[in-house]
Amino acid sequence: MNEEIYRQAANYISEAQAVIITAGAGMGADSGLPTFRGTEGFWRAYPYAKKLGVSFEQLANPQWFKTNPALAWAFYGHRLNLYRKTKPHKGFELLLKWSKNKPFSYFVFTSNVDGQFQKANFSDKQIVEIHGSIHYLQCTVPCGDDIWEAANLEIQIDLENFKAVGQLPRCPYCGAIARPNILMFGDWTWIPWRTEEQEARFNAWLDKLFKFKAKVVIIEIGAGTAVPTVRMTSENLAMKFSAPLIRINPTEPQIPKGINGLSIAQGALDALTAIDSFIEK
Repeated sequence: MNEEIYRQAANYISEAQAVIITAGAGMGADSGLPTFRGTEGFWRAYPYAKKLGVSFEQLANPQWFKTNPALAWAFYGHRLNLYRKTKPHKGFELLLKWSKNKPFSYFVFTSNVDGQFQKANFSDKQIVEIHGSIHYLQCTVPCGDDIWEAANLEIQIDLENFKAVGQLPRCPYCGAIARPNILMFGDWTWIPWRTEEQEARFNAWLDKLFKFKAKVVIIEIGAGTAVPTVRMTSENLAMKFSAPLIRINPTEPQIPKGINGLSIAQGALDALTAIDSFIEK
């Protein structure tokens, strides 16, 4: 990779008054988290799913909480346990270092449900989890609009048969099986108000940036085209603020014509470390 691209990225970040960080599954890859890239990648992470012949999209579906809750909670309980014990890689620390002292600060917009940004000391009030969070639960029915923390939840899993064992989490109000407050595929029962509150804070912040003509940089990491929510958000913001977009993605770094940006075909940690070497200390 030409070092000039890192120097330019460092200049964009140094000159910015506000940083928008947008992140997809690739952000967690250097922490050891699976990205579920393609069916084969998903099956490597979950061999039992291969035995069932189901893809990520088919398993990440709320129907399983009704038809086979032990399987559903094996999948989400395993992920919850994994995310809890995973330490965010140093790239998170670099992003926070660059962003936290800007005149207009920062905001994170992510499709990840793993809570890694909060774990890396980003403010919970400056994050949009557009697909929800595995660290919060809701009723499967749902019997109401309540969302509650999963902090005390422990899921025991029989990995050989890929099923949750023991008592499954239940709604404290009606006793139905509980589920993560995550937007799944084919999901008509997700309770969105927590994410909507995050979006409202984000939009109010964006309005302030626009009002004061703040100089913005957008750093996008690990967001693919399969579910393009994050990429489209990055591109729309780049156009709205006439701001540079730094797109970090080892396989899909391309930026559409008409958007000022830098394509960096690398993983998160390598790219962020290289950029940091050009940022004035």
